[in-house]
Amino acid sequence: MNTIIKKPLITEKATMDSEMNNRFTFVVDHRSNKIEIKKAVENMYGVTVEAVRTMNYGGGKPSVKFTNKGIVEQRSSRYKKAVVTVAEGETIDLFTNV
Repeated sequence: MNTIIKKPLITEKATMDSEMNNRFTFVVDHRSNKIEIKKAVENMYGVTVEAVRTMNYGGGKPSVKFTNKGIVEQRSSRYKKAVVTVAEGETIDLFTNV
């Protein structure tokens, strides 16, 4: 599997977006840029990518938890999400490898 694309993100909102607007959501490497993501999706799925939008999540302020062992600080894991718009008439079948 490609090192830039880690996995498809299959949520209720992402599934509706893929059915209605030809947009597919992936969890990608946090160091990758939009051009690398576009090339990786085109090579992996054989489609034409029109647009890529990215969002960074996590890694911010630590959350504090009070446990029986004391106070524990923990940061949320960092990841990057990419929403890829595919050309009209083309689609990506995310459920064939499941």
